Amino acid sequence: MAKLTEIGWEAFSGLALEAKKPYLEREEGDGMPYHTLFAQQFDRALLERLCALANRIRFINKSKEGALYLKNVLAHKRAMLYFSQPSSRTFLSHLAACQILGLTTGSVRDAATSSEFKGESHEDSVRTFSSYFDMIIMRSPEQGLAEKMAWELSNSERPIPILNAGSGKDQHPTQALLDIYTLVRSFETKGGLDGRTVVFCGDLMRGRTVRSLSYLLTNFKGVKQIFVAPQELQVPADVVMVLAKKGVEFEVADDLKSAVKIADAVYMTRIQDEWDESKGASAKIDTSRFKFGAEELALLGKDGIIMHPLPRRDEIATCCDHDPRAMYWRQMRNGMWIRAALIASVFGFEKSIMDCGY
Repeated sequence: MAKLTEIGWEAFSGLALEAKKPYLEREEGDGMPYHTLFAQQFDRALLERLCALANRIRFINKSKEGALYLKNVLAHKRAMLYFSQPSSRTFLSHLAACQILGLTTGSVRDAATSSEFKGESHEDSVRTFSSYFDMIIMRSPEQGLAEKMAWELSNSERPIPILNAGSGKDQHPTQALLDIYTLVRSFETKGGLDGRTVVFCGDLMRGRTVRSLSYLLTNFKGVKQIFVAPQELQVPADVVMVLAKKGVEFEVADDLKSAVKIADAVYMTRIQDEWDESKGASAKIDTSRFKFGAEELALLGKDGIIMHPLPRRDEIATCCDHDPRAMYWRQMRNGMWIRAALIASVFGFEKSIMDCGY
């Protein structure tokens, strides 16, 4: 199996994402990632394994005895949560996932509280963390940083796994995992995820969750993707190219109501104005037709679901919150379970958890 120690950074960074996958897998050769950096690392078999493990962890954790068993699974490991970009759900769900499995955790949530404030490089910061911890879960506004740090650590004296909890505008693989997990659970008693229609709406140009989930959906048969957004915020060309290459049916549209009528799942996103090149640029875009409220709720099928990576602003009206089709709160909780499954798998405990007597 290819390893990151066998390829230089320039050569590795120049590879297509799918070509990078073998360099990021565990040495055991079971296909599970060692470093989790982008959605392209997960095929359907891996997704099904992780969803099954997340379900198993949920079940075991329901009893006190089971919860205590899980807390001993990784009690000998430590994880650093290195979040230099603001976060609530992503940080807390990773923290909760670590706690379920018994990992001791440390955290840096602001570069101003670390030696980076004094001019320390990212490379030196990460090497420092690797001296004290066995995994680094990192979130950064800098595109590609997690990938570069994974290569650096793999070529150091103390290689440890990196889990990308969001990097710039490009990828958010663990959010995509929880989104897939939510979709699979939502339709598991209704014929499954194959053949469904998923509508993405909002800021699709800068939404890294959209890019990652769109790719993961290509692992399922006959899933149609509809992208609804103002022209300025429509899905970027790289996503469209992937879908076209894979022969996935998709549509670019600007009418949310029409899309909702045929949707099995509606994935709403907020306007990500933190990426504005000039302050206030996003406010000039008319987004009034790209919000989900009572009218859209009435058009959604009885088995349809509404999703959102959160946080939200006004793109989903609060009147939708108590409808059983609103999955965004459950979606958020699902993140804790699927991230626990991923962390356990990275450290090689998938089989022991699946086979335990609880």
